[in-house]
Amino acid sequence: MGNSRPLIGITTRHELDTERFYLARHYAEAVEAAGGLPVHLPLVPRGGYLGEVASRLCGLLLPGSASDVDPLLYGSEPHRRLKEVHPLRDATDLLLLGEAERSALPVLAICYGMQALNVHRGGTLIQDIHSSHPDALQHEQGAPRGRRSHSLTLLPDALLARLSGGGPAIVNSHHHQALERLGENLRATAWSADGLVEAVEDERPGRWVLGVQWHPELEWESDGLSRALFGAFVRACEEYGASVGG
Repeated sequence: MGNSRPLIGITTRHELDTERFYLARHYAEAVEAAGGLPVHLPLVPRGGYLGEVASRLCGLLLPGSASDVDPLLYGSEPHRRLKEVHPLRDATDLLLLGEAERSALPVLAICYGMQALNVHRGGTLIQDIHSSHPDALQHEQGAPRGRRSHSLTLLPDALLARLSGGGPAIVNSHHHQALERLGENLRATAWSADGLVEAVEDERPGRWVLGVQWHPELEWESDGLSRALFGAFVRACEEYGASVGG
């Protein structure tokens, strides 16, 4: 792949009423500003197609979504406060995560993306935070979406702690679900004050996989941790491209 910028796939979202694929602009802008070459991926959950797409990528970004992961995918019945389920999004993300696992592709998973990552690894989700944890913080802050609303406790020496530079980590919050049982080879590396997991990393040496529950793409221009996060992701994608390109 030479010295070209790393090609980074970003899955789109599905608008059920209009049958449109769409995505907010911030994800691609953040990747491009960090030195990556973003490309939006349609939700076409066919293994042959996605395998060929993944073989050309240097990294995979799974963005947030207005939907919830189908609870049947992690062995649970639907909670009364389950929101929309988008089967095309679930199926496409899970197939791509399988391709990323086979090829050790760097993965950045944001909000819903982190939840899909956890389910792909065999983990489970809390289907509605305030039903299961009535004393939890407010994790659905609403507008303005970029406002940082709660702090994190970071696992020392983990990737996220290193990216924070030792400073305080305060993030935005837009989710009503959360991780419950962690999936295989994932370790929690950040928590909110109510004890909910806010970030996971792959615990295997040499694997770059980071999931975050907040939305760093909303703050990449103004927040140091957000810029550092996207910068580290794109560097990992560059290194991956150099390794597979010989």
